[in-house]
Amino acid sequence: MITQFHGEASTAKTVFGTHILKEAQEKGYYSMMVDSENAYNPEFASHLGIDPKKLIYAAPETLEDCFQVIEDTIITIRETDKDTPIVVVYDSIAVSPSKAEYEAEGYEGNNMQGAIRAKSTGACLRKINPLMRKHKVALVVINQIRNKIGVMYGSPDTMAAGGKSLEYYLGVNLKCISNKTSDLLKDDLKNVIGIQGKLRNTKNKCSIPFRECEFELLYNEGLNPYAGLLKQFEADGHVERNGAWYTVTSTGKKFQSKEFVNLMQDEDEGMEPLANFLEG
Repeated sequence: MITQFHGEASTAKTVFGTHILKEAQEKGYYSMMVDSENAYNPEFASHLGIDPKKLIYAAPETLEDCFQVIEDTIITIRETDKDTPIVVVYDSIAVSPSKAEYEAEGYEGNNMQGAIRAKSTGACLRKINPLMRKHKVALVVINQIRNKIGVMYGSPDTMAAGGKSLEYYLGVNLKCISNKTSDLLKDDLKNVIGIQGKLRNTKNKCSIPFRECEFELLYNEGLNPYAGLLKQFEADGHVERNGAWYTVTSTGKKFQSKEFVNLMQDEDEGMEPLANFLEG
């Protein structure tokens, strides 16, 4: 299946991909980073939990080469291991030039380059999509947003690469949204320590689409696994809110929002984890 994270710059797209690779490694899956941006930071990735010794890393120069190295890696792995899932993060398809762009002389460009890239993307996806299903491969594509010129009504946002073909092949499509002023996280000294934002699901073949969830990214820790979870518990009816207090509907247990993380982690002595509360 293909999952896309798209959004503007500095909205945690690559961090989401890195966390997915970390979780894949913890489950014993093969993990691969296709880095067309040449921006992969091994130290930061290790800080987020990536084991560099287990990560398959490639930095191809063109769009076609990126898909080719993914295909070659899948086939090589399956020669010796038929069953272990493979997770690939492609960061990012917006940066990869087509071979026609890469081999062109000069930097002027032309009006047909976007159409050529879209056509190449469609051809690559048609070839690799059946291979992914056959060999238990999950592909995570990072994409960027551009603005259409002269749009008077509606959203001017458009995908930086992939054309219409990529949207059809996606199993899950997620938009990362974060305001670069109001969504900054700061410490007591007003130093910026991270960002917060939302993930908006615009396509989903696995569950219900058109939902949103919150996220928090702390630069020294990575994604907060509990961000937005309490609000979701309330929306699903697992807890009820009355002022500053929350009540677990199945057990009557009461707590405040500041205790939520401790309840989930069972850090406080003698305090049951909230997961146990929900189970009754």
